[in-house]
Amino acid sequence: MIDHLRLGGDLEVRRLGYGTAQLAGPGYWGPRGPAADAVAVLRRAVERGVTLIDTADNYGPSVAEELVAEALYPYPADVVIATKGGVVRTSSSAWHIDGRRETVRAMCEASLRRLRVERIDLYQLHRIDPEIPLADQLGTLAELRAEGKIRHIGLDTITAEELTRVLDLDIVPIASVQNRYNLLDRASGDLLKLCEAHGIAFLPWFPLGNGTLTQDPVCAAIARDHEVSAGQVALSWLLHHSPVLCPTPGTGSLVHLEENLDAGAVRLSTQEMVRLDGLTPRG
Repeated sequence: MIDHLRLGGDLEVRRLGYGTAQLAGPGYWGPRGPAADAVAVLRRAVERGVTLIDTADNYGPSVAEELVAEALYPYPADVVIATKGGVVRTSSSAWHIDGRRETVRAMCEASLRRLRVERIDLYQLHRIDPEIPLADQLGTLAELRAEGKIRHIGLDTITAEELTRVLDLDIVPIASVQNRYNLLDRASGDLLKLCEAHGIAFLPWFPLGNGTLTQDPVCAAIARDHEVSAGQVALSWLLHHSPVLCPTPGTGSLVHLEENLDAGAVRLSTQEMVRLDGLTPRG
């Protein structure tokens, strides 16, 4: 199992990162708890060797990015900050996709200010806007990259067909994608294969299935054999399953953070991988 990958070919990150969505409240709206607790979790993640912090402008909105800066600025040289833009939040249940040039540009520049950086390591389009030509959305990202405001570009929640279109347009290189993917949800399997073929990092969200997949009896049995939790087995499966998978599980708990990061030390045998690969996925 390879423990690191290179985002965009030049940013080396540990393949077990940290996602900040759980630092926001229910519906990713407002803060989840005291800022000091979130700051402690972020700092501990980096102390444990995490080098990829994944956030978004609409976690809060703005809350998660501000916490990242409060906890980690000035950033250690090896820490890579990834954020997202392209979705406007107006309440805990309202998400509005907006891929217009002026909106994406304003969102990126606001993220730069909140994160206190001159260039974002990985800027991800949170959703492709069906109302705006794809070439225009990619063109905006290309402009921001040419201006030195972003280093690498990623896409969130896309299909294999959409990624193929993006690659065929050849407007900007794509360093990463983010889609839901875990032990029992493999609906994005075709997308994963495409990422493997092109050396694109795949950051699976809900890598623990929001807690539900850890109840699987096969996963639980393997966890008992290793004297670890089922969640650690599920994360380890992702790391073994494909060298481009880079899970970034999120939590607001120091205890859960330690457990998640300890999953990187779990080594699954070939036989165990066969058993886990053979589980019937939901997608």
